[in-house]
Amino acid sequence: MEPDLFTAAAEDRQEKDPSSSPLAVRMRPRILDEVVGQQHLLKPGSPLRRLVEGSGGPAGASSVILWGPPGTGKTTLAYVVSKATNKRFVELSAITAGVKEVRAVIESARRATGGYGKETVLFLDEIHRFSKAQQDSLLPAVENRWVTLIAATTENPYFSIISPLLSRSLLLTLESLTDDDLRDLLRRALTDERGLGGALTLPEDAEAHLLRIAGGDARRALTALEAAAGAALATHEAEITLETVEATVDRAAVKYDRDGDQHYDVASALIKSIRGSDVDAALHYLARMIEAGEDPRFIARRLMISASEDIGLADPTALPTAVAAAQAVAMIGFPEAALTLSHATIALALAPKSNAATLAISAAQEDVRKGLAGPVPAHLRDGHYKGAAKLGHAQGYVYPHDVQGGIAAQQYAPDAVRDRQYYTPTRHGAEARYADVVERVRERLGRTGAGADPS
Repeated sequence: MEPDLFTAAAEDRQEKDPSSSPLAVRMRPRILDEVVGQQHLLKPGSPLRRLVEGSGGPAGASSVILWGPPGTGKTTLAYVVSKATNKRFVELSAITAGVKEVRAVIESARRATGGYGKETVLFLDEIHRFSKAQQDSLLPAVENRWVTLIAATTENPYFSIISPLLSRSLLLTLESLTDDDLRDLLRRALTDERGLGGALTLPEDAEAHLLRIAGGDARRALTALEAAAGAALATHEAEITLETVEATVDRAAVKYDRDGDQHYDVASALIKSIRGSDVDAALHYLARMIEAGEDPRFIARRLMISASEDIGLADPTALPTAVAAAQAVAMIGFPEAALTLSHATIALALAPKSNAATLAISAAQEDVRKGLAGPVPAHLRDGHYKGAAKLGHAQGYVYPHDVQGGIAAQQYAPDAVRDRQYYTPTRHGAEARYADVVERVRERLGRTGAGADPS
């Protein structure tokens, strides 16, 4: 018997005794209109809708690769396809299947297509676990459309899936579910007959904690709800309280309102702890934000700002570290993103500190706001267009690369700020080198005038 996503025996058992299946399975959408989130993939004419609704004419349905974090609906979408389509639906998992199983499915699909015109949809979960040779075995079937492939992966497909298979498929990126998506899902599970059937209510504080626990993962949200509901029913409670949720999932509700003062207070404390080089305090506040379900991208943005605002050129690697962390966080999400954010937070907290770059741009902006601007010196103006020479533009400009030492002693700033010195480097960390350089350069340029503050 061919492997199937949900065997007939399991479906029959679920119909007779729905409680035998986990809540996350019972609440799995049956049609596309029940799917929460991922609306960018479910528009009319989209590849997934064409798979579900059927596609006639010369342009058949395309094979697709579903890429997204856990709990965003990859298996759910495949399940909807299996229930809605009149095609043969076969499931394999890359964890247990090999080339032998893949070839058996392909051969069966060829017979079904040639014998009685029945098309086959193959759902391959965890495709990133397949080796290159195993992925190669899929190519003829996908290219000749003996099967329509739906492959799911949590890993970046550009690194984990071979290029020939990527080029023969459409890559569809699933996004982490929003709080609104998960809220709809939880409330549906509370009232739907397939779920808890209205047996319990869920107060706002308990619901908010479940959302924090979920971290954008629908399966995690429903699993936590089921555990809390079981505890409430066992004690004959009419509602699932916050205390019940905390007890059943062994995770305390962090006092943190992502839309209120706590959001900004804790974020401020994180940055000030980094600025103060207290790595342990910084990690404490980072942990509070993570445990409260803060958006990891928000944390990463604050770290990037800190790298320039408080460290600057004292450690030129701080900003690249923070930027790399932000990019990694966007790709992997929680829970693994916590490791990346910890990495960046520790690096920034222990880095030498300098706000010289911050003070420099602030002083320059302040002068501009005061009207200290003036025209660009004529020899620095654009001289490429016709008539520029007659206006004196670019005349007398000295090309620094033609000068020994690469520094041409000529005026660069407008007259109004000719002698302003905005950048005052510290002697902290790597910025000590910049302090020596800027001193030599200003001397070479003949700029030994006043600082930025005219007072």
